[in-house]
Amino acid sequence: MILIADGGSTKCDWILLNDEGEVISKTRTEGLNPAVFDKSLLEKRLQDNEELASYKTKVEAVHFYGAGCGTDKPAEMLAKIFENYFSNADVVVKEDMVAAVYAATTEPGIVCILGTGSNSCYYDGDDIHMPVDSLGYILMDEASGNYFGKRLIRDFYYKRMPQEVALEFEKRFDLSSDTIKENLYKKPNPNTYLASFAEFIFTSERNGYFYKIITEGIQEFVETRVLCFPEAQNVPIHFIGSIAHFSEDIIRAAVWPYHLTVGNIVRRPIDGIIDYYRNDVLTKKT
Repeated sequence: MILIADGGSTKCDWILLNDEGEVISKTRTEGLNPAVFDKSLLEKRLQDNEELASYKTKVEAVHFYGAGCGTDKPAEMLAKIFENYFSNADVVVKEDMVAAVYAATTEPGIVCILGTGSNSCYYDGDDIHMPVDSLGYILMDEASGNYFGKRLIRDFYYKRMPQEVALEFEKRFDLSSDTIKENLYKKPNPNTYLASFAEFIFTSERNGYFYKIITEGIQEFVETRVLCFPEAQNVPIHFIGSIAHFSEDIIRAAVWPYHLTVGNIVRRPIDGIIDYYRNDVLTKKT
């Protein structure tokens, strides 16, 4: 059996497949980003899932694709945790962009992630190319959950948010300055904290204010994370994640002036990953 995971900072989806490609189990843990969370918290989040515990000695391979796994040190730490927990499994840890490509396309294209964070790559049909390093939520992550969360808080405090929207925002969240500063500067995982505010945009009825800030975020992402690829004019642009799913109309409007072609928009990449394993990995294994 092979255990496949697609993980971000907020959540991680797990799928267990047998050798025939049948889904044996689906489960979810909290986020397992090794660049953000310390070793003890990662271990606890893994151990807290009873579904995974029931299979941990039976799994033969663990393939984990996650945010924060694009550099050696965090990826190696997470791999060691998995090797200790899934004692009979071969472990592979790769960055989430690899899973995004598997979920989106088998042909050349640009693949974009819009989740708690954001990123992009060019896939040439064989290899992934990422000429722009991601510097995380403070400096980058355009059009991500933490980007929109930061924008909402700033607009609320600068009184740029429409009054009726601000009243509803204040009802839903603790917006005291002490609480916000404590979560941003004293508690761990400020990126996830910021991203938690973004649901306000995507779970409320869309209005002119929401449309404006989503549009500005998507436009900034296209300008910085799509147009940086010279291939952008010649290949489809694929988008992965819930923010992309709920913003499809705005994405299409944002790329139109640049004569770009929108490809697949995939809300949950884990579903596309299953197809990739059935069609490629498991068929080669047999």
